[in-house]
Amino acid sequence: MTTRDQRLYDAATRIIPDRTGPDSPVWKRTVVLSHDRTPVQASSPVVCRELLFVVDVQRYSRDQGSSVYFPQAVLSGDDLYDITLTDGDCRLAVTLDPGLNWLVERNILQPGSVLRNSTFTPAMAAQLPQCSGAETDSYRLLSVEVTDGAPGEEEEQDGVRRSDVDRDSLPWFGSSEPSGPLMVPLRANRSVFLPLWNNVDYSGEVWREAAPTEEEEEDEEEEEGDEARRPAVTVSELRQSFLSGRRGVTKGAVQHQLIVRIINKSHLMYYGRTDRNCDCPYKAVLEVCDRTGSVCVVLWNSVCVSWYRRLKPGDIISLRSYRVKQQYQTEPEDIEISVNSRNPTARLSVLPESSVSPEYQPPAPTYSFYHSKELLDRPHGAVCDVIGLLTFSGRPERIRSKDGRGAELLEYRWLRLEDGASSQPIMVKLFSTSQPESHRRLHPLSVVVCSRLKLIKAADRTDVSFYLTNTTYTQVYCTGNTSHTRRCTAQVTHHTHRCTAQVTHHTHTGVLHR
Repeated sequence: MTTRDQRLYDAATRIIPDRTGPDSPVWKRTVVLSHDRTPVQASSPVVCRELLFVVDVQRYSRDQGSSVYFPQAVLSGDDLYDITLTDGDCRLAVTLDPGLNWLVERNILQPGSVLRNSTFTPAMAAQLPQCSGAETDSYRLLSVEVTDGAPGEEEEQDGVRRSDVDRDSLPWFGSSEPSGPLMVPLRANRSVFLPLWNNVDYSGEVWREAAPTEEEEEDEEEEEGDEARRPAVTVSELRQSFLSGRRGVTKGAVQHQLIVRIINKSHLMYYGRTDRNCDCPYKAVLEVCDRTGSVCVVLWNSVCVSWYRRLKPGDIISLRSYRVKQQYQTEPEDIEISVNSRNPTARLSVLPESSVSPEYQPPAPTYSFYHSKELLDRPHGAVCDVIGLLTFSGRPERIRSKDGRGAELLEYRWLRLEDGASSQPIMVKLFSTSQPESHRRLHPLSVVVCSRLKLIKAADRTDVSFYLTNTTYTQVYCTGNTSHTRRCTAQVTHHTHRCTAQVTHHTHTGVLHR
């Protein structure tokens, strides 16, 4: 910044602005000043010396074009961070310079942090948030001082601290109305954000859990009519047609309706890479079955966003407009069903149990519950289901993945369950299962059900030590009601087998909170 620019800036910051308008006086003095300068001057950094507050920190992986937005930065990692800031009057979304990523990764800069001497520069954006004024306002945070926000340091307006303002209700800079959180990343063509500490959970309001709207259900009913109650093709027919080489019904997009039940549901798998462009690089695998056999259904990309949270093990689903493909790296050869949002656009719906004719109802999932004494005799690697009273829940730990890339963070915690069958507790090393709400309810004295865990026994140990850990299809269920917890605690302690059967039933009927 030239001497003349510095004098203009100092003069601007001494102005006492009108606080009655929808735009923030701090952003006016900082952001608008950067646009009023000449093109050469406009690329120079501008410093905001007033206090700013961090509303949100959102992570995403960069894509092929992300380096264009950081011409002088060294992009050493895969992650970028968009920061939502406020001065108490409105919000502004900026991208953290990659050289400052360590502030987030060391948990120094986080929601609630107070910032001082923040240096901004205008920057191009891959896509802009859907709010008024965003067409020209895109900025990068080059440097900042993170303070602890000690009492007395924060500015007050009409006797109210800016940090006490309901920040989610504040408008975005340039807009007079609140418009929710930042929905899309600024410096990559991605449609969703990642959780801060792992790539397995989902993050953001775009991940839909609600059932289909009445309009969607009516459309589905009109299209399917009575046929929704009887499948037009079975799993065995699809497999035989594809593997025989004649294809027939499996050629191209399959329109024949398939009715199956979800047996197992995998965690989300994120496959975003910095050298590839894909706006929603997710997939999830469902193990499904009908009366003729089982098969894997793969949900791709935006189908995961729309359907992953809706679908539960035990649900009966109807599928149309899907493709049958050869399953990758399986012996002997087998098929999988690919469900995508385009080429073709899949038609998927959840069917009530009563809507399917009894002769076509798929079999219910089966479980292999073992109590602590029985686990001692199970072999290493056995897949088990367990239930117990949670007596210890460790704090989340993070490690680097060992998949060869070494960049992805994995998050896990230790759980100790007791079921009364022996003095040996059931130790679980629980990684993320794409069920963040269930994991947040893992508190002592809750009754916890973990399905599809893998038993780990050390080969060089002669004692009875063992623990359980995740498989691809691990699911966690946790009671959240105090009276229900006390009732199940007694059942776990005195009637382990009976409680196991009841919890298995509860899992199907939805009594256990997911």
